[in-house]
Amino acid sequence: MNQPQEYTKLIALTLAGSRESYSELYEMTIQDVYKTVHFLVGDPSDVDDVVQEIYMQVHKSLGQFDASRPFRPWLMGLVIRQIHAFRRKRWTHLRTTKKAQNYENPIAYDFSHEVVDKLCNRALLAAVEQLPFKLKQVVILHYLNEYSQEEVAGILEIPLGTVKSRIHAALQKLRKKQNNNIIFMGKVENLHES
Repeated sequence: MNQPQEYTKLIALTLAGSRESYSELYEMTIQDVYKTVHFLVGDPSDVDDVVQEIYMQVHKSLGQFDASRPFRPWLMGLVIRQIHAFRRKRWTHLRTTKKAQNYENPIAYDFSHEVVDKLCNRALLAAVEQLPFKLKQVVILHYLNEYSQEEVAGILEIPLGTVKSRIHAALQKLRKKQNNNIIFMGKVENLHES
């Protein structure tokens, strides 16, 4: 069955009160939503809470969805807005409790085989994790979730040129990081050969 038509059908049935249809919509979208949240939230203990908030917001907002437009980019736009809201809330909480100076986000690697297939080495994953958030979100949406640059612009509600420049900047940073690691490894090997 055609995915866009399937989404439209499930949305209509959900709006008519069908819990089963909403469950099907959830099952069709959870993998992309979870991957995106996992990479952009950072702290694994917060991922499930953010995903739950997203699906509560999806249920509330389905009536506002324009069926003439694609559903997945609309959904990812909602996901990104919820992640931004979570990050703002977390930052505000940290500032008010004066723990911002001591806060450090642990990085935990717990990736499904599909994610590992797309980003197959830990060095690359660690480098992506260290990118500034604005760069990381375009990399995750474009390369991990396979959205076009135009779709990423729509999801993030930013100009296409900004998406392109952020992707370029992210790739430059990743290449620089990779080159530094190669140079460093070469120097260590040379020291041991002497």
